[in-house]
Amino acid sequence: MEEQWDFEFLSRVADSCLSFLSEFVDDWLANDMRVSIFKILLSWLIFSLIAIHFAWKVYGNTVNDMYYRQGSGQNGGTPDVASHFSAWESQAENVQKSHRD
Repeated sequence: MEEQWDFEFLSRVADSCLSFLSEFVDDWLANDMRVSIFKILLSWLIFSLIAIHFAWKVYGNTVNDMYYRQGSGQNGGTPDVASHFSAWESQAENVQKSHRD
């Protein structure tokens, strides 16, 4: 019984996709203003993505080198061991907070 339900579900999904695609093709071929705007925006998006791709191919290593931290240590120029601030630690130990009712 489950196989029949799965087939029915897949059939409905396929039918809805085909109907959406047929409506999309009909709209695409129509000379409507919203279709023209959609085509312009879609072409702008594709052009922008291609331009970003080529710009990253050309300048990607330069940008990566600009933001890569140089030097030794765990995060570039930072030391491997945390430094101890004795003045801060002594002040933290001397101050004792109490709650007064």
